[in-house]
Amino acid sequence: MQPDTSAIPVQPCKNCGTQAPVDVHFCPRCDRILTLGRHGDYFTFFGLHRRLQVEPRDLEQRFRALSRQFHPDYFHNSSGTERLASLERSSYLNDAFRTLRDPVARLEYLLKLEGFAPKEAREASSQVPAGLLEEVFELNEELEAIQDLKAEGAPADQVAARLDGARIPIEENLATHERQLAALMVTHDARFNEGDAAGRHATLEAMRTLLLERTYLTNLLATVRREMSRGEAARS
Repeated sequence: MQPDTSAIPVQPCKNCGTQAPVDVHFCPRCDRILTLGRHGDYFTFFGLHRRLQVEPRDLEQRFRALSRQFHPDYFHNSSGTERLASLERSSYLNDAFRTLRDPVARLEYLLKLEGFAPKEAREASSQVPAGLLEEVFELNEELEAIQDLKAEGAPADQVAARLDGARIPIEENLATHERQLAALMVTHDARFNEGDAAGRHATLEAMRTLLLERTYLTNLLATVRREMSRGEAARS
């Protein structure tokens, strides 16, 4: 399926000057490889719409086809501009593939493209999402109680059991978030197909909130697991 070409910016071919859309890789007039456009994105680069459901086999086939086209070996005897363009496109292709093949990374990237990324990089990990305030408060209280148990010399097995009890609800909450995100991804793509911009943006906002919560939960889980690892190391 071809990408939507409406409002796609253009860039001049450095060999012949022809204006070429940033979603094409070779000049339509002289067939020379184009330098990497600054206005494209990973989806456009792969010839995809900005959808969240990507078929892995199709993505890999596109990746392999583009890899063959851009491989620097094919431009060994070309001009310096073309050799640089092949290196730029090969590097960009690898970055794009790593991002788009992972569902969460793909979502994070789309949110950034659409202006729904956190205002600051630390927002996702330092600001407690409103929907998690009570759970975070209870977990912090539990972790403090566990630290008190350790300070009092409680048996390692007792401490481990308390930590395991703290871990389980976080993992269950993460699983719920995964299911909710998966459902919203389907909804987003349906809104995209229908041309429902308002509905799509509302879905992006909902996914942004869930993703922030998911990130925070992942960090909380990592904290509990570190404590569990320390306890296991102390017992060994």
